[in-house]
This record gives sequence, structure tokens and C-alpha cells, in this order.
Amino acid sequence: MKVLIVGGAGVFGSRLAELLVRDGHEVTIAGRNLKSAEGLAQRLGCHALRFDRNGDLSGLGAFDVLVDAAGPFHAYGSDPYRLAKSALEAGAHYLDLSDNAEFCVSISQLDDFAKEKGLCAISGLSSVPALSSAAVRALVGSEIPRVIDSAILPGNRSPRGLSVMASILSQAGRPMKVWRGGAWTRANGWSGPKTYELLDGITRQGWQISVPDLTLFPAHFKAESVHFRAGLELGVMRYGLWAFALLRQIVPIPINRPVLHGFKFAADLLSPFGSGRGGMSVMVVVGEERRFWRLLAEDGDGPFIPAIAVRALLRREGLPFVAGPALEAITLDDAEAAMSDLKVRTERVNEPFVPLLSHVLKEDFEKLPEAIQATHKTADISRWKGRANVRRGDSLFARALALIFGFPPSADGTEVEVTKELTQGGETWHRNFGGRRFRSLLSATPEGVTESFGLFHFLLGLNVQGNELHYPILSGRLGPFPLPKWLLPISEARENVHEGRFHFDIKLSAPITRKLLVHYTGDLEPMKTQYGAK
Repeated sequence: MKVLIVGGAGVFGSRLAELLVRDGHEVTIAGRNLKSAEGLAQRLGCHALRFDRNGDLSGLGAFDVLVDAAGPFHAYGSDPYRLAKSALEAGAHYLDLSDNAEFCVSISQLDDFAKEKGLCAISGLSSVPALSSAAVRALVGSEIPRVIDSAILPGNRSPRGLSVMASILSQAGRPMKVWRGGAWTRANGWSGPKTYELLDGITRQGWQISVPDLTLFPAHFKAESVHFRAGLELGVMRYGLWAFALLRQIVPIPINRPVLHGFKFAADLLSPFGSGRGGMSVMVVVGEERRFWRLLAEDGDGPFIPAIAVRALLRREGLPFVAGPALEAITLDDAEAAMSDLKVRTERVNEPFVPLLSHVLKEDFEKLPEAIQATHKTADISRWKGRANVRRGDSLFARALALIFGFPPSADGTEVEVTKELTQGGETWHRNFGGRRFRSLLSATPEGVTESFGLFHFLLGLNVQGNELHYPILSGRLGPFPLPKWLLPISEARENVHEGRFHFDIKLSAPITRKLLVHYTGDLEPMKTQYGAK
């Protein structure tokens, strides 16, 4: 096929050009810098063309396919699909490597026009969402994932394109939406670090940024939670960008040419350090299992990965007649076949997903009714709602303790929301009783489960009695200092099933006086999810 690659002399465009030349396509490298395009074209044995996407587009009919590998796609102005529409009007398929969520999603507005022309306009034929969605589908099959967690983790010696840098910097410190536990939550760009494992025991840290996956995957895969992170190999660069993100939360620093080139200069100074090994990780939680697809690119072959989806798609006999994001535009088998001549290895690994209480209770956990088990199978965030009756002690001592711990006031029929969040240290339980909020952290220890309220830590004696879960307090600490038994509150806490619904009954008596501190009882049910609603 005759393929025009806009931005073909860039980091990813040049790799795509090399791959397509290997596959026998007639490739033309297009860009505003003709000298650069000609130099690469001479090396690869293809053609070069001076091209300005904002200029005359009348010559596009000479090509079968136009691929936009330029970007940054978030900065394409008031008519972002000018190039895509011009390609379709000229009779050429349009493909791009966009990683911008809005650009990728909104290209669907060209769907009727593409079908009329018998052509395609597919956005996001890159590591996200094309390769990531292919990996998710391969991991889940026809099942519905509870959690999707992906990351791209390049090596430091991989070249850095200005478009990618502009995309990441523009997000640093800016608000973004993340789908967690069946609801949209707020995060900031380049926040929430997490460590990922690649092949050969390599670990890398990733930070949250916005990509099309966060917008598209909740409705497409019906997932409860969707995460995406990107990483930088060197700590000085990761935490430097984090500091910049914090500063942008206070001062709206524009990502203009001087700022962008300043970061590029600093990154180039550090380019000799680190390695040329980069990777990608896609993890899903399905039922009681975690499933991973991992990729490791060696010897600087990482920048080829964003070009793989286009290569795989153009190996097919025909292209679809559609305009839309590149969700499952290729299969993972397609992608892995398109990597076979690169220094790239992949693996798929399955391991059990064991919730915190199941880990502690072991086989006793399975004796509990399903309604109780369900509340303790949080894979990322789970949300529950219901009503409760609250009684609080009226002594001065009880009121003071209730104030310290944030316990709600006495009331009947109080609306209750409980959110359980999986964290590195265990599970954080956020409770909201009619606007009164308090939280605790549950952690698994060699002794059992510890529930922490700030500096107070209480060891719970989890045990199953019949169809009920009981958790009395066995011991406690204030920071590192153990509390004597006479300073421990008395806990009469149980969970059971009442009229088919999860029911809780928590009664705490104050230490020393042994009088009522707080007693709350109620029912909970899972909160309903509206996929994709923003």
C-alpha cells in the first residue's frame, strides 16, 4: 500500500516507517523539515515529502493510507480533524497514534462520512488504546474484569519526542477523571505512584496520567476500576516532574516552547544514564484471579511499540469501514506477530487474587454467606450504601472519645455510605453516616488483622461463628506503645445477613468506664454503576 506518514521523521513515526518498509509498503515520510525527512528516507529506502498539516492538503489522493504520527493531538486547534476529513475526502484511510482521550474518542463524529466513503478513520493506534485493549481482551476473554491496570514504562535511554513530552507536561498537576469502584473520581496528572513488575524481575514506578483507556474502558469492558500510569526510569526525573506537578496545582504554568525545551534540555543531559530497557504491563482482576500481560523491549527497541498497532492493522487484507477509537482494532496475537522481528519479549501470568480477610481467615472465609463475602472482596474500590440507627454514649468521656474518632451522633434511619479502598498497606474504610465521616485502615499482620484510627491501632480477633463474622478487640497500641487492657474499648461487633442483605451491628463500650461509646446497626447494598457517566 502507498502510505504517507505525517511526522514520519519523529521518534515513533520513524520507527513506523522502518517497519512498514520492511513489510513492503511504499512509504513516504512527510514533515515540515524536508531535509530531515529526506535523510531518513534515504536510509530506509523510501520517499520524502515536505508537508504542513495546516497548509494545502490537495495531494492526499495519491496515497492509500495516511498515518498521523505527529501530535501533540491535544493542541490541534479549532478544527482538530481537518487532516482526517481531508484524507477521507481524497479517498485515503486515516490512522493516527493519538494518546489524547478527547481527540481519540471524538473522531467517532466522522463515522457516517467514513462509511459513506468506504474507508476508515481510526484514532489511537498506539500503545493505548489499541495495544492495551488488545491485551485486556486476550486476558479476560468473554469475562468481565473488575479492575484494569496498565502502565507504560520506558527506559531512560529511549529517545524523547517533543510531542510526547508536551502531552505529559500539559497534564502534570491538572485535574483528571479516573473510573474507580463504578464512579468517576478526581486525580491530578502525575500523581499516585505505583510500582510495576516487568520481565526478569525488573520493577519500575508509574504515575497517573490521562489516556484514552480511562475514558473508553469503563463502558467497553464494564470494568469497576480502570487505571493507567506512565513512568520514567530515573528517580530524579520522576520526582522532579512530581514537584513540577505540585507547583502547577498552585501556579498555572503554561507549557510553552521555552518550558518544553527546558525540560527537553534537562532530559537530554540525563540520557546517558539508566538503560535502554523499557516495558508495558497490563493487569486485570477477573473473579478471584489476577492476570498479567507483560512486555519487555531490549536494546532500545521500546520506541517501536507505539508503531506496532498500525503495522499489525496494515497486514490485514482489508481495513474496516468505520471512524472511531482503536478499541480492539487488532488482537494481541496480531500485535505479538508484528513484534516478532524486534528485541521484545512478552509473557502472560495468572495468580490468585486473595482479599485481606480471606487471607487471614483462610477456609473459614468460605463458610460465610455470599452477601458478607462480597463486602470483603474489594479489588480496588467498592462502594456500599444503606441506612443505620446510631446510638452514642451521653457521658462526657464517651462524647470526647466519639469526637476524637469521628463517630456519628445518635439518629434513626441515617443514610450510610461505606467505601473500601485497596491500598498498599491493606484496606482503607471510609464511612459516611449522614455527612459525618470517619475512616480506618485495616492491615494484615502475622497476628491477624489490625484496624488503625490515626495513632490508635487495635488487633481484631476475627472469627466465624455460624453464619456470622465477629471481630472483638484483642489488644491495642497508641503509636508504638501498647495499651493496657483497662484502656481498651470493648467491641461487640458482628456482620450477618438480614432478609437477604448485608447487616452490621457494631457496639463499642468506652475503656475504663465500660459505658456505651457508640452502637450502630444497619444494612448495606452495593451502589449501582452507570458505566461511562461523567
